[in-house]
Amino acid sequence: MTDWLEKIPFDYQKPILTAIRQALAEDIGSGDLTTLATVSAEVIGTGTFTVKSDGVIAGLAVVGLVFQELDPTIHFVPKVADGERVTAGTVIATIDGSAINLLSGERTALNFLQRMSGIATYTNDLILKITHTHCKLLDTRKTAPGLRMSDKWAVALGGGSNHRIGLFDMVMIKDNHIEMAGGISSAVTQVRQFLATHHRDKKIAIEVEVKSMEELKEALKLNLDRIMLDNMDIDTLCRAVKLTRGTIPLEASGNITSDTIQKVAETGVDYISSGALTHSVKALDISFLLKLKKHQ
Repeated sequence: MTDWLEKIPFDYQKPILTAIRQALAEDIGSGDLTTLATVSAEVIGTGTFTVKSDGVIAGLAVVGLVFQELDPTIHFVPKVADGERVTAGTVIATIDGSAINLLSGERTALNFLQRMSGIATYTNDLILKITHTHCKLLDTRKTAPGLRMSDKWAVALGGGSNHRIGLFDMVMIKDNHIEMAGGISSAVTQVRQFLATHHRDKKIAIEVEVKSMEELKEALKLNLDRIMLDNMDIDTLCRAVKLTRGTIPLEASGNITSDTIQKVAETGVDYISSGALTHSVKALDISFLLKLKKHQ
């Protein structure tokens, strides 16, 4: 029997399992009234998941885990791989088992699968526009609450890369921090003092957001791990790349769309981060059709 949790990369496993259990609990609650009233316990169903528009599939292992949590005897069989691009009309998975449990898990499974596939599809669409450059596409923390890791895994399945997971694994000094700390240099000094006291046994990267060439010049003196160029136009991005001459990784952020990403990547920046990958998701259209297989 397939253990679907093992099909999910280790770093994503625990939060995704937690999200699945919460989603099932909030949907099913004390019981699926409609299904319990209309379907006998002995009924076995057979179902198909069919994609109705072109896209990149992400989350099949999550679907398997949803049904595994409900009923380990359910037989779920993906017909494509997570991360694979498919065309409309493709059957991407089949499933057999207790009709009651299939119906009770249907919406939770589709919610994960459609959202993750939408994220992977948009990510991959953007990636295809910048493959001729060395630039990497990053996600952000602009994810659905409780779905941080499934959102980020979907980005990875679409060909993107994960930025920091949360506030705990990287320092990113942004405009509000700079304002509160009294300037870029002051903020960096305070961060280093804090890390030396509280995290001396762990290397934590420090990134600073800058909004102008003047701020960039100040940041370059501080021996940082990365600099974010926030909402800069193409000309300014080009000047920033020329000034730094590859001495520090540069990340462009702000107003990144399918129309702008190629020009931004061609400036020579090392990374582009886009909140739209996860905060403005258009779910991929996927249907689930269940048929009566037999009575036990």
